[in-house]
Amino acid sequence: MGRLDGRVIIVTGGAKGIGKVYSEGLANEGATVAIADIVDGAGLAEEICVAHGAGRAVAMAFDVSSETDVKRVVGDVMKRYGRIDVLVNNAAMFSTLQPTEPWDIDVELWDRVMAVNVRGPFLMVKHVAPAMIKAGYGKIINIASGTAYRGIPHMAHYVTSKGAMIGFTRALARDLGPRGIRVNTLAPGLIMSDSILANTEHIEEMRDAVIAARSIKRDGLPEDLIGALVFLSGAESDFVAGQTLAVCGGTTTT
Repeated sequence: MGRLDGRVIIVTGGAKGIGKVYSEGLANEGATVAIADIVDGAGLAEEICVAHGAGRAVAMAFDVSSETDVKRVVGDVMKRYGRIDVLVNNAAMFSTLQPTEPWDIDVELWDRVMAVNVRGPFLMVKHVAPAMIKAGYGKIINIASGTAYRGIPHMAHYVTSKGAMIGFTRALARDLGPRGIRVNTLAPGLIMSDSILANTEHIEEMRDAVIAARSIKRDGLPEDLIGALVFLSGAESDFVAGQTLAVCGGTTTT
């Protein structure tokens, strides 16, 4: 038996990078996964279904910053499975962002980062929460970042958006906890995902300093996040709300 048997989980940004590993890790623990991403996740969904059984994953293309798209995806998941037990708000802009001085960030780029990284999770909660409230149970996991605690240079738009996720979690935990919904934050450190490895500027800018600041002196890997994600998605965390779990090798202490 898996720790997440029978649970239906939406993973935004779940088709590539860390999100792909999240989708696979949750499916490995018995969950049925709706992979909602702006890129095509059909191949990953097929792989999960081959490994774990027909219907165990479905790919849905959408833009998380579009309320029309979010409503469609949430409606499709409810129509297909009749429930949403867990929402993982993972979709975000990071690896494609170039290190930039704050005063050189274009307003249009700032707004786009906020639209994806902040408005997107808000829209997902807005349309998923009613189904969870009706069921009297649910888990919402907002993905933040250790950078929100310590700050990093040249990434003010990203760090600001991830700080917003921590505040969003705290507010939601108060609003939704009495309705049976547990809201928490997972805050990874610098993780050597495929998307990060493809962007050498981020590695050159941060890698050595991050490892030097860690208690555990090595790179963080996507697989390092799965245990915490499964814990926050499952019954073991039913008395945990409004918390941030930093998985960063000890760079950040919360």
